[in-house]
Amino acid sequence: MLSIPELIKKKRDGQTLNDDDIRAFINAVTSATIQDSQTGAMLMAIWQKGMVATETQSLTREMMLSGDVMSWPKEWAGIVVDKHSTGGVGDKVSLVLAPALAACGYKVPMISGRGLAHTGGTLDKLESIPGFNVYLTATQVMETLSSVGCCIVGQTESLVPADRILYALRDATSTVDSLPLITGSIISKKGAESLNALVLDVKFGHAALYKDLASAKELAHSLMTAGNGLGICTGAVLTRMDVPIGRRVGNSLEVMESLEALKGRGPPDLMELVTTQGGMLMMMSGKVSSQSEGSKLISEAVTGGAALSKFQAMMKAQGVANEVAQSLCAAHADYHRILRKAEHQMELKTQTEGTVRDINGMVLAEVLHKLGAGRTKAGEPINHSVGAELLVSLGQNVKKGVPWLCVHYERPALSSDQINQLQNALTVGAPRNDTHSHTLVAELLLPQ
Repeated sequence: MLSIPELIKKKRDGQTLNDDDIRAFINAVTSATIQDSQTGAMLMAIWQKGMVATETQSLTREMMLSGDVMSWPKEWAGIVVDKHSTGGVGDKVSLVLAPALAACGYKVPMISGRGLAHTGGTLDKLESIPGFNVYLTATQVMETLSSVGCCIVGQTESLVPADRILYALRDATSTVDSLPLITGSIISKKGAESLNALVLDVKFGHAALYKDLASAKELAHSLMTAGNGLGICTGAVLTRMDVPIGRRVGNSLEVMESLEALKGRGPPDLMELVTTQGGMLMMMSGKVSSQSEGSKLISEAVTGGAALSKFQAMMKAQGVANEVAQSLCAAHADYHRILRKAEHQMELKTQTEGTVRDINGMVLAEVLHKLGAGRTKAGEPINHSVGAELLVSLGQNVKKGVPWLCVHYERPALSSDQINQLQNALTVGAPRNDTHSHTLVAELLLPQ
């Protein structure tokens, strides 16, 4: 067997690592028999030389097998599903989709992450609900899936430990944006969930990791190849990420919007993503014959109230007091009685009249991040109350001087520079001729 320095040299020189090579590397990472400097060197070699599909597949499988792999009762065959988003601004799809799928008879063991840099994290959003526990044991996950049908939890110590170690070092060695390393990280965790079907929401645009459709499609194909290689029926939805999703950005504000969506009052762009991804999962798992038929069933689960009931049951199963869960799910809830409200709100006004052509989600997210809504390093605390509400939407005609954004903040106050940045995020001008800006889904990629 090759030594660690020989493995690094092999990859550095552009050779293809075989299954045994990759297994030896991941075993050394998991058992801590490799120095951090060596792991960093291997990550950089992978970043520079890339990996062929067989290497990426092997890396993904070995990472998945580095810890526990979940197993489910035989009667759940064909109905264990999940989704993954590559991260966006205002992306609260999981909070609506997981209970909607549960209402349609699926089991959704959703393992989610925390926000880092400009993207929000599903776990952070849920933790803005008092008492919500994102750390369930394997037994608690099984019990919650049996009784409710869905849970949204964090990665446990015993699940894909290799990923936790590698991810921290990727951040430290500037190798986060490597296609094989991204693929291994995402798909190994989904593989450990022992899923039957997985849909990937791969985003592109100025508020996404990938700025254009072509590079997002390359990532989607890599993820799909790895997922299908593990025996998970894997498809992808390519979606635009320029303007924030929905009208609210920030942890507790996004929980409120998700609850409104579950009460049948969701913004059209959010519901487009929920029904498209849900419809794809229903089709890929063989429950319906077309994506549109599945989308209709997901939509009915939301508008009919079944998804809201599942969300309420999930909150209770994950530690939220019964009275709190009931209050949040009431038809006309006073959300701020339960969810923290920021001390200050500031409305920004339009500086010209015309049609809203663009709202730069990246700028919005970066300012909110500095105000305390996000974190720069894993483990940093965040302020759940910080966020923003959009008071206008794309295509809307506005007069000069009307409020277009409400910023929720505490300390520090917004600087004049931040106010200017936010004002520059809004583009008002002549109406656009293209219609695509109002639909987020650009393309569906189905498993072959």
